[in-house]
Amino acid sequence: MRVWAVANQKGGVGKTTSSIALAGLLADAGKRVVVVDLDPHGSMTSYFGHDPDTLDRSNFDLFLHQGTVPQGLPRELLLETSHERISLLPSSTALATLERQSPSKGGLGLVIAKSLAQLFQDFDHAIIDSPPLLGVLMVNALAASQQLIIPVQTEFLAVKGLERMVNTLAMINRSRKQALPYTIVPTLFDRRTQASMSTLRTLRHAYPEQLWHAYIPVDTRLRDASRAGLTPSQFDPKSRGVIAYRALLKHLLEHQAAAQVA
Repeated sequence: MRVWAVANQKGGVGKTTSSIALAGLLADAGKRVVVVDLDPHGSMTSYFGHDPDTLDRSNFDLFLHQGTVPQGLPRELLLETSHERISLLPSSTALATLERQSPSKGGLGLVIAKSLAQLFQDFDHAIIDSPPLLGVLMVNALAASQQLIIPVQTEFLAVKGLERMVNTLAMINRSRKQALPYTIVPTLFDRRTQASMSTLRTLRHAYPEQLWHAYIPVDTRLRDASRAGLTPSQFDPKSRGVIAYRALLKHLLEHQAAAQVA
């Protein structure tokens, strides 16, 4: 199982949409995918028609055992989604209470890695949707993943958020045996606006090695897919947004294959 995390320390940049779009395209290709909602706001959980405020069980249950994960618990927590090959490890608002605890206390920083290890044979890919702040949940996402995807809205304040995310990653990498590779993905790009054009130029200048060469455009069909509770490729496989995410997925898989050869 390959594990990708989608993270940025700024909200509203397209993390959940990117997570679900990539998961949907992988599932369309016949892959078994588990999506992990680690954001206490539960946007991914809500996307698939589950209420994070009323769920009896969620990812929060994984953190209640002093850093260990009871055998079989992750599988018990899985919920169905609109796609037959995508399963959801849901969020709940209770996850917000974990941020008051130290990531190192009782090994809480490795709970998701241990949980996904139990699902290793069940899925081909895992995609983790992270919260927009540094804490035990983001630490879990980064510790569990083999590839980090950083969506960045093409506007000035999002670039400042990217700087914080890159600094956080450098800090996390000091405790990893191997540095976590990352890909920066420009999102919500509108070529009609000077802000988008200027921000894209800035990203290309500042992060030439890590930046994906293309971008995800503004596309109302992505929002429509969210309202319908369907992955974007289920809702409209020929939309501009889906075409862009399909190109991004191709890039990520090629990058992954090259890294494995190396």
